[in-house]
Amino acid sequence: MFWLTTTIFLTMLNHFVQQWQQQMGLLRSITIYYANPFKLQRMRHFYAQFLQPGDLCFAIGAHVGNRLWVWTQLGARVVGVEPQPLCLQLLRRWYGRHPQVALVGEAVGAESGQQQLFVSERHPTVTTLSKAWIEAVQKVPSFVAVQWEQAVTVNVTTLDELIGRYGEPVFCKIDVEGYELEVLRGLSRPLRALSFEYIPAARTMAVDCIERLQQLGDYEFNWSISEQHRWQTSQWVDCRVLLAWLESLPLNSDSGDIYARCKR
Repeated sequence: MFWLTTTIFLTMLNHFVQQWQQQMGLLRSITIYYANPFKLQRMRHFYAQFLQPGDLCFAIGAHVGNRLWVWTQLGARVVGVEPQPLCLQLLRRWYGRHPQVALVGEAVGAESGQQQLFVSERHPTVTTLSKAWIEAVQKVPSFVAVQWEQAVTVNVTTLDELIGRYGEPVFCKIDVEGYELEVLRGLSRPLRALSFEYIPAARTMAVDCIERLQQLGDYEFNWSISEQHRWQTSQWVDCRVLLAWLESLPLNSDSGDIYARCKR
């Protein structure tokens, strides 16, 4: 009887700790992405280069929705795609009734179906569908303390299917922690403009994404480090210049976003 009571207590305690870690992780993300009004204002000016009122845009990996907030402030229509259950609950509370926002509780990949989503409770920004990406980033000091405590099964759609549902976006942000190439493999046409995250410790993924985009269309590139939303070169460059820059990065240097726009 004592053994049974102890087991029940430990199970309840473990559940409480897990819930607490998830809530703290979510609060951490909210603080990072919403607490600085100057950063949000800079984002607004930055994305105004791509978006006009009424334009459609996709946020693949919407997380806690700071892009949704900024883009709707610009008058854009937004499709926010987020498979993490806790993040999706938050998005539905904050944006579920917004007339300019459609929320999709799925992941995005090369083909539709189901996949295992590896969830980091304390660092939900690095939740991913890619085991290979986890192995790559664990080689750098900034990821040493990160753990992926659980795996949940999520539904997966494709960019082509989303375009079929909602229309072709003027801009698409892809931020899916190492699964960006699979997202682009589910796209069969060039988009006007898009971005995807790069991490120097997993630079091969970024290189593969650039090559995939060149298969889809004639793109030129620029990039922004971390969440600065400032161009790192005054002119858009071709893929050779971008690849040379990527190759020069130390493994432990900051991540950021690569932007691509189609020359058509």
